[in-house]
Amino acid sequence: MLGGIDNSMFFSSFAGFAVLGVLILLLRWTFSRGSSLIEKPAKTGEDREYGLLAVVAKPNNHIEGEMLRQKLAAHGIKATLTQTKSGPRLFVFPEEEKAAAAILRS
Repeated sequence: MLGGIDNSMFFSSFAGFAVLGVLILLLRWTFSRGSSLIEKPAKTGEDREYGLLAVVAKPNNHIEGEMLRQKLAAHGIKATLTQTKSGPRLFVFPEEEKAAAAILRS
């Protein structure tokens, strides 16, 4: 006994503080941000590095690519204009590739 206090009750009261301290540390680690708040610059890749998307057009510049993308959008085809290492490319999903190519040829 410590000064008339039951030792088991005395030490069990500190167990709650220990659990709370561990919980605080765990939550701080979980919800902390990364080491940098600045977004990493976008990395350009090759034509084949864009997953399931297929190239339907290779415009000379970004303006021509945007005009082609708007033409596809007017026909209901979702397209993505991306700057690759080889220049701007217009990508669509593989199931819409033939329809997009036909629209761009017309």
